[in-house]
Amino acid sequence: MELMRVSFTVMTILALVVAINAQSSSSPAPAPASDGVAIDQGIAYVLMLAALVLTYLIH
Repeated sequence: MELMRVSFTVMTILALVVAINAQSSSSPAPAPASDGVAIDQGIAYVLMLAALVLTYLIH
């Protein structure tokens, strides 16, 4: 019984240390930076759609 009490105490202390460490070391996530990939992909989709419509109208 004494071993369970010691084990429980040690686990409680370790859990508190980990929780405090995780709380103090967490920093906010960086703001998303736009590198132009989404814009380029959007332009590509529009051009592909225009090509598809033009091909449909020609045939």
